[in-house]
Amino acid sequence: MRRCVSVRLLPHSRGGQISALAVCHCRGAGAQPPTLKGGRSGFYVKYIEVKNPLAENIENVRRRIAEAALRAGRRPKEITLVAVSKTVPPALIKAAHEAGLSDFGENRVQEAAAKMRALSGPAESGGAADIKWHFIGHLQTNKARAAIELGFELIHTIDSVKLLNILEEQAEKAGKSQRALVEVKLSEEPSKHGVQSEEGFYELLRASRKMGHIKIEGLMGMPPYFTGARKARPYFARLRALRQKAADEGFHLPHLSMGMSHDFEIAIEEGATLVRIGTAIFGGRAGTYAPDRSI
Repeated sequence: MRRCVSVRLLPHSRGGQISALAVCHCRGAGAQPPTLKGGRSGFYVKYIEVKNPLAENIENVRRRIAEAALRAGRRPKEITLVAVSKTVPPALIKAAHEAGLSDFGENRVQEAAAKMRALSGPAESGGAADIKWHFIGHLQTNKARAAIELGFELIHTIDSVKLLNILEEQAEKAGKSQRALVEVKLSEEPSKHGVQSEEGFYELLRASRKMGHIKIEGLMGMPPYFTGARKARPYFARLRALRQKAADEGFHLPHLSMGMSHDFEIAIEEGATLVRIGTAIFGGRAGTYAPDRSI
């Protein structure tokens, strides 16, 4: 006899419409649907049209943010939830926006540009023009002009004086003011970016005081991935301590961007004001999106 062991609903964009993939793990005789080959157990996948498959995920994340903030003696409204929408198609971003999210983070300039265009209209025509877009990926100097022109709410990843100067030049030409964070490298992993030394960090902060269009408002960092989230605490504490030391020397740095789906509660306990959450909202690789590569 076939019995259902577990069911998961995964948000999915299908032909521009929001649906969910119902993944049912079955066991026992007849567990495999006729279209699948195999033995006595397997996965049954079916599309289910749902009103908004992201709403429950977002509610759960918000609840966890609030609980972590209260444990640390903080107010939940002090923390901004940035939904990491890398590879997520516009239809799912729109669904998350309709479920109450306003801030979304993108890793690539060209992908962000395509999504901004797709969602630029009013809500009645399928748009979400009031979204606040954050840039959270490694920013190459040859993408600085495009990043400024796109008008991100916040660029989280300034990691050199060279990049700071180029952004300032482009912002001045565009007549714009750009909020930004300094990215600090917290681990030796080659895949991570950021300022690597305290000397380099202060050099960047001192240079920022001369800028008229780029405003540095805090720090961003990413610890190594640990299966036990508590192991990330010393890395978050280090970023908080660096921010405090800079504040003691006269730099106003109100923001700490740190914490992702697997460790954001620890980050909040250590002072995060922005958490970058992708998997806990959209699932693991909720979809793929091919942007315009001409930017």
